[in-house]
Amino acid sequence: MASGLRSGIFLSRVFGGLAAAGALLLGATSASAGCGVAVEAGYHDIDITVDGVSRQAVSYVPSAYTGTDKLAVVFDFHGSNSYPRAQMRRSSWDKVAEREGFIVLAPQGSLDGKPPGTHAWNVPGVTTQAGGLDEISFIKAAVETVKQDYCVDPARIYASGYSGGGRMLSAYLCSGASDFAAAGFVNSLRVGLPVERRDGKWGPDPATCKPARPVSIMAFAGVKDEANPYAGGGKPYWQYGFKTALQRWTELDGCKGNGTSASIDGVTFSLFDTCMSGARIATYEFAEGNHDWPRPSAKANVIAAAVETQSGVVKVSAGKKQSFDPNIDPAARMWDFFRKADMTDVVATAVQPTAKVGTVAVCAGASASSNAEGMSAEGATCSNSQPTDQRRSGLGAKGAL
Repeated sequence: MASGLRSGIFLSRVFGGLAAAGALLLGATSASAGCGVAVEAGYHDIDITVDGVSRQAVSYVPSAYTGTDKLAVVFDFHGSNSYPRAQMRRSSWDKVAEREGFIVLAPQGSLDGKPPGTHAWNVPGVTTQAGGLDEISFIKAAVETVKQDYCVDPARIYASGYSGGGRMLSAYLCSGASDFAAAGFVNSLRVGLPVERRDGKWGPDPATCKPARPVSIMAFAGVKDEANPYAGGGKPYWQYGFKTALQRWTELDGCKGNGTSASIDGVTFSLFDTCMSGARIATYEFAEGNHDWPRPSAKANVIAAAVETQSGVVKVSAGKKQSFDPNIDPAARMWDFFRKADMTDVVATAVQPTAKVGTVAVCAGASASSNAEGMSAEGATCSNSQPTDQRRSGLGAKGAL
């Protein structure tokens, strides 16, 4: 594997790397591989060579980068028919990184998208399109490249995926890779390839998702998403719904009991915070949400600007009813989740109606409550057993993105 930053700092990286190597010879083994070299703030195009093939990615370095302090990193996986810079414009991860002081890396999928200049991911077991490369190896190489090229904290490398990018991120976690400390999904949560049982119901194939360890997850889903349907169905690679995926992740993470749930203005927030190894699972479901990346309303932006905040979290006094802010900026909310903000600092706006808080049963696609429009979630059973009597699978959907 080889990598290179296509920018004016490349030569300084070469000499900096030689200096770092000398330091290692002198016994400075505690230094991070990428520390000690200044990097210009802003966007950088990166080449990553895997198995003799040059792959591309784009990084964003915040103004706070010093080359000495180890920063966190967030991987931003683009959806199908997109590309890294377009994904950063969609997600605003670069803006959050600039404000909070961490690095963003957006890798590029190996498949050609339908519009010229766009790309998609060769998700294992899903696509058979010509030109697809080994994305698992590429992502592993991209993680190593970040460690080598920048001064980062290996324990604080996170990932976020939108649509096809989230499907790719799911496949990466399911492959047993342990690079990411936590992961976020927008309209894309998966937990293995879909299989249909003889009773006609679809679910995830447990043989195709074996994470290395419990992992914290935050997921966003639109009830009216037609591309990756909330209740399941759609393209062959999708089939099982959001609630089914959530149920399986709670099992893999060893979460105990039912998660707490609250709804405001058609947005339902659920939290499972008693999982193994300190993992947590949080979800936002939008009754009116479609496949678009969620955006806070203009009114919410005005309110947020008028309220004193700390890293995107509004403090709620102990005497007030605890609730949450339904006006979601996924990147900012994921960042707070990734860094494990103090759970006593409940996210809320200055003025919110009282929310009814109860429990939600994650029974393979069934919620204890209906959504804002009175539609019940997909039918399910509460058994923890996985489908063993499989009839069809969603593998190898030719040409699927």
